[in-house]
Amino acid sequence: MPDTISKILAGTAFKRSGLIAGVLAAILFYIFADFGKEYRQAEIVAAVALLMSVWWITEAVPLAVTSLVPLVIFPLTAVSPMKEVSQSYINSTIFLFLGGFLIALAMERWNLHKRIALSLVTVFGTRYERIVLGFMAASGFISMWISNTATAVMLLPIGLAVIRKISEVTSKEYSDNISKSLLLGIAYACSIGGVATIVGTPPNLVYYRVFQSTFPAIKTFSFGEWIVEFLPFSIGLLLVVWFILTKVLFRDKIGTQIDPEIIKTEKSKLGVMVYEEKMVLFLFVSTALLWIFREELKLGFMTVPGWAGLFPKTGFIDDGTVAIFISLILFLIPAKNKTGNLLDNTVIKSVPWDIILLFGGGFALADAFISSKLSGFIGSSFTAFKDTPPFIIILSVALIVTFMTELTSNTATAQILLPLLASLSVEWGINPQMLMLTATISASMAFMMPVATPPNAIVFSAGKLKISDMAKTGLIINFIAALAVSVMLYLKFG
Repeated sequence: MPDTISKILAGTAFKRSGLIAGVLAAILFYIFADFGKEYRQAEIVAAVALLMSVWWITEAVPLAVTSLVPLVIFPLTAVSPMKEVSQSYINSTIFLFLGGFLIALAMERWNLHKRIALSLVTVFGTRYERIVLGFMAASGFISMWISNTATAVMLLPIGLAVIRKISEVTSKEYSDNISKSLLLGIAYACSIGGVATIVGTPPNLVYYRVFQSTFPAIKTFSFGEWIVEFLPFSIGLLLVVWFILTKVLFRDKIGTQIDPEIIKTEKSKLGVMVYEEKMVLFLFVSTALLWIFREELKLGFMTVPGWAGLFPKTGFIDDGTVAIFISLILFLIPAKNKTGNLLDNTVIKSVPWDIILLFGGGFALADAFISSKLSGFIGSSFTAFKDTPPFIIILSVALIVTFMTELTSNTATAQILLPLLASLSVEWGINPQMLMLTATISASMAFMMPVATPPNAIVFSAGKLKISDMAKTGLIINFIAALAVSVMLYLKFG
């Protein structure tokens, strides 16, 4: 991460000014805003949303701390009782995230994710372009199921080993080009892969919960339907980014070959697949299949019945049920090569409780938007844009969210914007899924800055990239991604 940016964004003065600015903005808004007698509670919720937005964007206090604000303000101002507000922090979406993360921790504990990644890399061959594609395929696939941060951390050392070997057999000019392509490919594929599943990146889960609470009568995607819809997009965008990196911006004109022994050596360090790895792999595959086929899945040429229909109350079961069920099994199966089980109590400390609180705060805010009638007020305030062509609206949303998340948390951005977009979509007569999904997917499409995503920061820390390399490449891909997201969702819902 570049020192200048980190000092500006993480500096004490910046955070202190954000802390004060958030409080002042909320107070002044509440004093001078007048929505009418019918919307007094909406004014309070809007002021709290403004406060939380400023604090989230500036990170004046830890994101999780900001997320606790509704638990205090809403009960004190009679917006919602504490009992109702607190329910936003514990729900099925939270347990889906928790269970999914525990499964990911089991994969990391037994090095299964590394074996999968190395196996994927070896499939694609030893030419420069194919090696980059192999690393991107591994990054994308692993990020569908576990943290993109963990994926980038895992693949970076392997990528650097490949880069060192390349530098021994090519000129500095070519080795620099190849190293930039490989490192950027790892970072970008981590973000692109995450959009392919509901659990792949936090904004997807934010959308899932906010849409369900705002439009309970409208059925959104199940886990399997999400994959059917967004995996092709993820693969397509990954291939486009690979082409731009290897064929346009960082071309290899001499046909560099990479010694396959590098990858084989890394893979040999893992040894043979042990019992624990096999069990975690079996449970991981079982989880994916249970998620995908929980509900009826329409594949165009055929319909696959969902297994949840075998139980008395199909609607009582959701993806969180599956995640927690498999997590419990991981805590119950004994490990042979270590004392304890496949998972033990040490992993509890590794659960990102701060992200869980961040989810909860955003969900509490989204619920208050509805209960206070703020959603309706916002929608009615933007009637002037009602006749704007839907494609222009969603393209504008995609670009705004993409560039906004270059400097802010994509999860916080989703928490802030999705309730607003839900309101606007109703007023403008646009399918709410089209507008909300545009923002959701775009929140994972920030490729320009090292601070935009953890994978960007991780590969930048290797010292082989300049900010200009990432910014130039990322700017092109940002626009391509925004256009691709807009076209895909307009064709689907427009």
